[in-house]
Amino acid sequence: MAQNEAAERLRLALDLFASGEALMRQNLHRRFPDASEAEIEDRLVAWLSERPGAECGDSVGRPIPLARIRP
Repeated sequence: MAQNEAAERLRLALDLFASGEALMRQNLHRRFPDASEAEIEDRLVAWLSERPGAECGDSVGRPIPLARIRP
């Protein structure tokens, strides 16, 4: 893969992440209309940390400790 193509894919991935974060922020504003910006930010950070539906990652298979693959 050419370096330019890899850079473009990274930019696209980052743009998709930013779009998803913005959508979730809007969702939280709709669900909690009286929440302050700080509360919305706290809920967003919690959502990003918990990853509902993907608690163990996005790939198939059994989760393993990182220590097994990283010294």
